Amino acid sequence: MMLYELRIYHIATGKMEDIHNRFANYTLRLFAKHDMHVRDFWVETEPGHNRLCYVMEYPDRETRDRKIDAFRSDPEWIEVTAQSERRGPIVEKRESIFLKKAPFFPNNSST
Repeated sequence: MMLYELRIYHIATGKMEDIHNRFANYTLRLFAKHDMHVRDFWVETEPGHNRLCYVMEYPDRETRDRKIDAFRSDPEWIEVTAQSERRGPIVEKRESIFLKKAPFFPNNSST
């Protein structure tokens, strides 16, 4: 059974474009380099709520922890983070919620 990680980023005021650019230009490529799979991304639509949410998929928690550690210690990621945050942090708060599919709900591969 797959493990899903819902990641919720609370973005600093005025920094939503910065996080979009960092994901588009660097983060997604580095996730792929470390064999990390993103299922989907969302941006909250409520005015005044600067949250970006996405779901990662892993076979288990051990694999997740190993891959996230490798990603975080990647020299390119360290440099990208330093450069993108030279005018201040982009993300004010990060949340992770670990999920598995509910047994009563049919698998819908079209989503």
